[in-house]
Amino acid sequence: MRIALLRRGRPSWIRSIGYHPALVNEEAVHFTLACVEIALAIPTVVALIWTTAPYGRHARDGWGPTIPARLGWVLMETPAVLLYVGIFALGEHRLETAPLSLLAFWQLHYVHRTFVFPFRMRADGKRMPLSIPLMAIVFNCLNAYVNARWISHLGSYPDAWLTDPRFVIGGAVFLVGMAINVHADTVLMNLRKPGETGYKIPKGGLYRFISSPNYFGEILEWTGWAIMTWSIAGVAFAVYTAANLAPRAFSNHRWYLEKFPDYPAERKALIPFVI
Repeated sequence: MRIALLRRGRPSWIRSIGYHPALVNEEAVHFTLACVEIALAIPTVVALIWTTAPYGRHARDGWGPTIPARLGWVLMETPAVLLYVGIFALGEHRLETAPLSLLAFWQLHYVHRTFVFPFRMRADGKRMPLSIPLMAIVFNCLNAYVNARWISHLGSYPDAWLTDPRFVIGGAVFLVGMAINVHADTVLMNLRKPGETGYKIPKGGLYRFISSPNYFGEILEWTGWAIMTWSIAGVAFAVYTAANLAPRAFSNHRWYLEKFPDYPAERKALIPFVI
């Protein structure tokens, strides 16, 4: 009865994003999991407003066993690379040009985040609570399924999608966001000379306007992804990314203001000239 209702009575906006009647069983599961991912944004925002995740500059004791920070980053992000590819490879559309192009965008971000960024960051001797990568692994497994399964199997992306304004605009937003993210991370990595310790005020690029351009850039990336995939899967990831990173950006901003009396008063926390 539930499946029949899904087939006959699905809202037009669900039909418009490409679900196929023959796949309604998995469609129902997929749609539910995407909604779960969106719903998770609410407790995530509440939790991160209440307490800042204890890694990086906010690292502190009392969160259980710890592991080396680099290892933590690799462990938590690996499912977004390997599991995503594995799920993508099972899809009916895995060899089609548009899905492969979307796969390339995803891997561009996550190969860098998993296998490049951790070895560029200044993390010698730094540790993070094991609970952080464990929670991230759970989310990344959910997110990999929701997005990879949509792109390569449940969704529909003909070759003409590559010239669709949604793909073009979304792809441009994604690439601009990634460029901002990587540049901001590079500025932070180069703040200290070899042998120096402590923190300094970052300058240059979007640091002239906001305290966390790295997070602003990543939110832009996945907003671009939501546009270029035009799917509930993409929206779910964009919403959760903002819920996860925005509170941390505000925590970083407060940290800078408390630590540096001369911190530029005109800088905003996350969005230039806004907040």
